[in-house]
Amino acid sequence: MPSPVESASAIPMGTVSLRPEVPEDRLFLYKLYASTRADEMKLVPWDDSQKAAFLWMQFDAQATHYHRYYPNASFEVILLDGQAVGRMYIDRTGDEILLIDIALLPQYRGGGIGGRLLHELLSEAEAQGKPVRIHVERENPAMHLYARLGFQKIEDKGIYYFMEWRPGVQRHASQSAEQMI
Repeated sequence: MPSPVESASAIPMGTVSLRPEVPEDRLFLYKLYASTRADEMKLVPWDDSQKAAFLWMQFDAQATHYHRYYPNASFEVILLDGQAVGRMYIDRTGDEILLIDIALLPQYRGGGIGGRLLHELLSEAEAQGKPVRIHVERENPAMHLYARLGFQKIEDKGIYYFMEWRPGVQRHASQSAEQMI
């Protein structure tokens, strides 16, 4: 049975919880990954089978990379009322919390699930006195959420920004992603 997100309660859209990934999640995780690349795939002149082959290759490469370079990370499926709707990968080390990835199916984006999970993660980090770091693609619509939560750009890595949230830092709700970047 999945465990509820720490101090999570029923929220307007339902109850959000996390559970560890299992091998049976592979097809769901692929579909989730593919949904995050849908806009890119609209730009290439490939047929559906070529797109699927490319996405499977990229999905497998990403999964291999994450498990190889973050062997102690938690790889969890995000559930809404017991239904898989996303994934959240976190590497907790002695001096930081690295949010490796957080993704939701398109129909669940922008509805508060990611924000709730991030608030929980930031509360954990605050209690432990650790920064939270994340790589964010420049055009990621969630950039505004990260800005509202107080993440700051600490390094420009080309297509990604390396961002950081620090415990105890004064944050202003009026800070926008445009000001931050």
